[in-house]
Amino acid sequence: MRKKYPVLLILGILVPLLAARQAAVDSLEAVFGKINQEVLQNGQGYETLRRATSAIGHRLTGSPNGRKAEEFTYDHFRQYGFRNVKYQPFDVESWMRDTVSLEIVPRSSDNFHTYRAVALAHSPVRAEVKGQLVDVGNGLAADFDRVKDQLRGKVALVNIGLVAAGPGLKNLHRSEKTALAIAGGATGVVFVNQVKNNVVLTGTASVTGQLISIPAVCIGMEDGEQVRRWMKEEKRLEAHIDMRNKSQPIRARNVIATLRGASLPNERIIIGGHLDSWDLASGAIDNGIGSFTVLEIARVFQSLNLKPKRTIQFVMFMGEEQGLLGSEALVQQMVKDKSIRHVRYMINLDMAGNPVGFNVAGRDEMLPFFRETGGLISRMDTVFRNTTTSRAGLHSDHQPFMLEGIPVASPVSNLNPAVYQCYHADCDHFRLVDKNHMDNSVRFTAMLLYALADADQLPARRLSSDQTRDFLVRNQLKDELILGRKWRWGQ
Repeated sequence: MRKKYPVLLILGILVPLLAARQAAVDSLEAVFGKINQEVLQNGQGYETLRRATSAIGHRLTGSPNGRKAEEFTYDHFRQYGFRNVKYQPFDVESWMRDTVSLEIVPRSSDNFHTYRAVALAHSPVRAEVKGQLVDVGNGLAADFDRVKDQLRGKVALVNIGLVAAGPGLKNLHRSEKTALAIAGGATGVVFVNQVKNNVVLTGTASVTGQLISIPAVCIGMEDGEQVRRWMKEEKRLEAHIDMRNKSQPIRARNVIATLRGASLPNERIIIGGHLDSWDLASGAIDNGIGSFTVLEIARVFQSLNLKPKRTIQFVMFMGEEQGLLGSEALVQQMVKDKSIRHVRYMINLDMAGNPVGFNVAGRDEMLPFFRETGGLISRMDTVFRNTTTSRAGLHSDHQPFMLEGIPVASPVSNLNPAVYQCYHADCDHFRLVDKNHMDNSVRFTAMLLYALADADQLPARRLSSDQTRDFLVRNQLKDELILGRKWRWGQ
């Protein structure tokens, strides 16, 4: 009898714990079922995005359209029943394109060719540049080092992406390539897109969100190939860039709706996506499918009267395209008023579509939680394959939160690559949006959000400053952050 007693005691402890655990899983699964049914039967995200792209068009920060987008989403949060909705204004230098021309001229003859080009954001307000073209290939640091004795006073020809690159090479953002060009003494940059049919794209060429000192333009893939063939024949070609742009201080606004937590209201989960877009098209993919998914998730939570333990803040960021301006403004304000200490997690939706899993962005301690939650989501629909990854990266609205040590996550998207080829381009239109894919983004991300907000305890904590530094070094982000002037820990 004495030998059996410890076993009975252990069972007496374990059985109630297992029963409580199973009850928690059953409760979570029941909420997931409600979310699933609400989205599939009453989903409005696709139609709301259609109305916005039709009525507003592009959503460039600082433009009248940008202001309309801010008001559109504010009004919808209020219509969905949120009482705590606010604008968070911030002042920025707003850049807008005017005119640009690019001519490629051989030094050996009067023959020249005019190419279709678009200016990259934060190029000078006025620029007239004539300079010999120097091919810098993929524009990585090693590529610029290769031509360091040839580039000063000339115009760099650079790929936006990686072409014929060796294994393990990591691409740089166009702004970082521009920074390297400026450091190398270039007087201009001509970027070559890697999308067929001469698709041209825009985007910021500035690592700081301020005006850069040289003009930067983008041309299409086939035009870039033609220029390179011509360079081999003529040996010496000049690029003539003439551009006019506008830049002026404006006030933009993030839009924030808050759902107060039931039992842990001081702990916050932030879910956001950038509302702004470039002016070449409607921004349906970049980032309508992300930001309007956030808006629709907010509607679903209110429609179902969901009351998780933690407070959730639904954020529509402005100014992401011009340098993460809105998310940086929010984080700076939270650091200033010390509310940053209440933020437990940030979920970012940037061109997120038809997710098959989630990325925990280098915080491996979150993997068991995400895998377990993903397993429950996949019971709702096997389209969700529970593909959990852990890759840390930069250049979207999660970045300012990550630099403050806050764990971040994002959906692992599963869209046709051709959809992404229209990002920042004039082919980014609503016709690229698939309703089923957007509904999947809403229901799967809403399930994860609820699980995080209602968890008894989250396995990831905010990192200290030193821990954040070590995390960034470990994930090979230090050099990019130095180049982008965001590294604050010294050498």
